[in-house]
Amino acid sequence: MRTRKLTFGLYADEQGLAWVESLVEDAVRSRNARNTRITGTTVADSFSGSEGSTADAYDFLAHQWAVEHPGQSSGERRAVELRVRLVCSRRAHRVIRRTVINTLCPEDTAPHACRVPWSAH
Repeated sequence: MRTRKLTFGLYADEQGLAWVESLVEDAVRSRNARNTRITGTTVADSFSGSEGSTADAYDFLAHQWAVEHPGQSSGERRAVELRVRLVCSRRAHRVIRRTVINTLCPEDTAPHACRVPWSAH
């Protein structure tokens, strides 16, 4: 088992961020693997060693919100990066990542609008 990372750019308010964190926790828990666990979670507004901000890097997510939710206020949403450290196998990492992505914005919903605009790395 190795420490691996999941990284998501999000345009979310505190409630949306908590929802995404719970999706990650549920995906990890659903693995039912004794050795798969979250070892840390960080919500970042900037990139370490750089003057760049998450607002600059993920500005397209704010635009996505505006297009998918016309006329609605973005409220307290902001662009952040959610970084999750996991101890797991490579296979478990791929499954967890895919599960979170598929849950973030299911393709079978109509009209197709994400509750929290996101980008995965």
